[in-house]
Amino acid sequence: MIVLFAASFAGMVYLVTRMRRFAFYEKIFKEKKKIGLLVSLLIVIAVTALIWLAWGSMNAIVCILHLIVFWMVSDGIFALIKKIRKKPFKRYYAGAVALVFTIGYLGCGWYLAHHVWETTYEISTDKPVGNLRVAVFADSHTGTTFHGEGFAKHMREIEAQHPDVLVIVGDFVDDDTTKEDMISCCKTLGSMKTTYGVYYVFGNHDKGYYPSEYRGYDGDDLVAELEKNNVHVLQDDVELIDDRFYIVGRQDKSEDYSYGRKEMSELVDGLDQDKFSIVLDHQPQDYAAQAKAGVDLVLSGHTHGGQLFPLMNIENHTNLAPDDRVYGYEKRDNTSFIVTSGISDWAIKFKTGCKSEYLIVDINGK
Repeated sequence: MIVLFAASFAGMVYLVTRMRRFAFYEKIFKEKKKIGLLVSLLIVIAVTALIWLAWGSMNAIVCILHLIVFWMVSDGIFALIKKIRKKPFKRYYAGAVALVFTIGYLGCGWYLAHHVWETTYEISTDKPVGNLRVAVFADSHTGTTFHGEGFAKHMREIEAQHPDVLVIVGDFVDDDTTKEDMISCCKTLGSMKTTYGVYYVFGNHDKGYYPSEYRGYDGDDLVAELEKNNVHVLQDDVELIDDRFYIVGRQDKSEDYSYGRKEMSELVDGLDQDKFSIVLDHQPQDYAAQAKAGVDLVLSGHTHGGQLFPLMNIENHTNLAPDDRVYGYEKRDNTSFIVTSGISDWAIKFKTGCKSEYLIVDINGK
């Protein structure tokens, strides 16, 4: 955060100096350069403040940093063109292009975050599970990009795919999700029509980082409301369903710093290895232990798909992040791993490296 704020401040200084290159600016402040500099500074501060007030500090930083990067790139490209054509431009096109491109780019990012797509996967197995359709979503952070009515709309879309089971892989609610939205979403889950019901595990935000008075309920209240609506809440629990497959629901990794959670090997100890096993683990940070345990499929969220380009690409090919994978499918030994980018968003209201989604996972067995 310190680096981001420092980069944003330095970038704002850069933007102030760039604004002086516009033709209209030169005409107005030609003889009053200090006043012009002050006006430029006030404009940059005002725009940043408006974004901050509307969407918060993180989104203000995201917008400013994108504008800075695109402006620098645009300056470089037009400088190269100027060198090739061997004469200067009459107007400062680089700045105009940077502004238009940034607005368009982040506008697309807004659309990708606030609209939801279906992503499908097929998993083949020799285990006698038959054909099983699993609907998956994570990171709804209710109240961020949709409220109770929007959540219900997305659940109807999932229901239309006729899943055998719906699983929720954490961060169902957020620290700022209202009690009314939480109750409304739980009721929607209670009305879902699936063969085997709805299963849920906690994410790092569900229990809330603040005292319960902040949003009017705590983790226990959330569990009570979910269970009232027939949602199976798994906290280091295993359920055998229709004698066909297991769902293994883990406590979130954040519990390691408070009450602790069971090791993967402990959770699956004694399970029938001939039956297909699905692990729900919000944070994708235990791949080695899960592959060693021999489970068949691990479903995670938490990462928001890397959120912004090129973070997903960098993190998926390096060890810079604590996550074993940031987005998509991977197979280790006999275990398949899938990380979803989430059905909604959190603090940052743009997705430029991915899109909001729910998953349909078709498991094809004997």
